[in-house]
Amino acid sequence: MIGRILQTTLFQRSIVGAIVLAGIVAGLETSPALMNQYGARFAVLDRLILGLFILEALLKMAAHGRHPWRYFLDGWNVFDFLILVLCLIPVGGPFASVFRMARALRLLRLVSTLPKLQLLVSALLKSLSAMGYVGLLLALLFYIYAVAGIHLLGGADPQNFGTFPAALLSLFRIVTLDNWGDLFLRALEGVSGVKVTLYFVSFIVLGTMIILNLFIGIIMNSMTEAHSEQAKDEPAPRSGTPDESITLARLATATEQLAVVQTALAELREELRRQRPPSTT
Repeated sequence: MIGRILQTTLFQRSIVGAIVLAGIVAGLETSPALMNQYGARFAVLDRLILGLFILEALLKMAAHGRHPWRYFLDGWNVFDFLILVLCLIPVGGPFASVFRMARALRLLRLVSTLPKLQLLVSALLKSLSAMGYVGLLLALLFYIYAVAGIHLLGGADPQNFGTFPAALLSLFRIVTLDNWGDLFLRALEGVSGVKVTLYFVSFIVLGTMIILNLFIGIIMNSMTEAHSEQAKDEPAPRSGTPDESITLARLATATEQLAVVQTALAELREELRRQRPPSTT
């Protein structure tokens, strides 16, 4: 019974609505003017939303019957429970700002509520291992070009390539194509145009057009794998509409009953034939 309540569209939409409303309230609470005027109402609304989340967690635990700890076997349930615990911590003391920020995390519960978002997050988690190696390759590329940039462009543009941290930040601007033309023009003032062009173009080709696209490829491949796994876990759809399935089931039952009746009639005729006295001439 509880499981059916949790699976109803009304209950699921209520939870999604409460999550969105919690995010809106968290945003409105950042306005001092609104807090001075509607702070008490925001607090009441926050308690109502928190109460609905607690009710949802209790219902999910009760759905497991005598084994409520099975609620924690699902990673998404653990994620929701941790956010709920953070929201139950009283807002006050030296960590008040941290706890208020934790309340805004309730909006992340949309990930565990919407299947499409679950698919996206699962794909991102699957791609972490492969992305680590691509990230290592990108870090090596940054290190090599930062050292080369200091020696090549440090004299012409000491503000952006004079130190190792400044060179790394400048390379980040270049790889994200954030106004990299300004850096290019500054470097041209004191260094040969061929060297500067080769430096910038080679880094953009390797960093932006190749390595960053590898990240996208890995994520897309992980999304395909996650979608395939999700399709395997879903039950196969029934052929035909529900009414057609019911009609076919009833027809099969009636056919079986008719076969039983025909068998019984055949046995009865055979028994009467045996008991019939032989005819005398």
